[in-house]
Amino acid sequence: MKQVTHIKAELILVFVTILAGFGWIFSKEALAGLPPLFFMGVRFIIAGFVLFLAGQKYFRGLDWQDVKQASLVGMVMGITMMFWVTGLDQGSNLGVGAFITSLGVVLVPVVARFMFGARPPLSIWVALPVAIIGLGFLALNNGLDFEFAHLYFLGAALGSALQLNLLSRFSMRMHALVLTAIQLSVAGCLLLFLSLLTETLPHSISIEVAGWFLASTLIASSLRFLLQTYGMSLTPVSHAAVIMNLEPVWTAIFAVFWFSESMGGGQVIGCLLIFIAMIVSRWPQIRAIFKPH
Repeated sequence: MKQVTHIKAELILVFVTILAGFGWIFSKEALAGLPPLFFMGVRFIIAGFVLFLAGQKYFRGLDWQDVKQASLVGMVMGITMMFWVTGLDQGSNLGVGAFITSLGVVLVPVVARFMFGARPPLSIWVALPVAIIGLGFLALNNGLDFEFAHLYFLGAALGSALQLNLLSRFSMRMHALVLTAIQLSVAGCLLLFLSLLTETLPHSISIEVAGWFLASTLIASSLRFLLQTYGMSLTPVSHAAVIMNLEPVWTAIFAVFWFSESMGGGQVIGCLLIFIAMIVSRWPQIRAIFKPH
């Protein structure tokens, strides 16, 4: 029965990565008619409210210290998403952006080393140069083919690494659904505030853009995080962490079919090297999965 539960959880998490991949598509389409920060701010506020409605019983008896820590992580998440959505708005290749953003997985122990004095495992020091070479191939595809959007995606990767470090160091005693709802709501409020300061809001929104906005909010945010919370409750975190590496792969595939995107030879090599770096960085978890019990 336990094995069946693990298989069920892993299938759910694979589906979560598919939804995350589609989230890049939905968001890119919505940005055709919405300012980036406004789009993400309203999207996250609505998604956080939906998660609150779905898990109201878990919000009872919250500790104020835990709420403050979750809110701090939400602020970091908001800054991370500011970089991400700006890169998405300005970038020309979603697949490349997804692989650069996924470097956050590799950077988590590096950020922990410089900010908290933690010692990364050997697998990280092996993965890091591979990831850097991969970034070089992406930036220097067929000559100097650098996009400024790549720096925004790299900023998002660093932000996500910091966010994951804070989550691992705060001993918050709250349900994952509550934590996610607080993070999304705080990040949404921060992004909406920045939008009101810096962006000009559209006078009207087309039905098509509204549809993409709802898809990104309800499917790629609310449904995705609900399923992710449920799936991760049924399987070890190490299993879930490896499966979540599939997100940039799906994004690149969907972008090819949806936007007719293509990658040069250098970009393909770069994405492959970054994916290898992600797997190497997760090697202790992967080895634990296949280790006989």
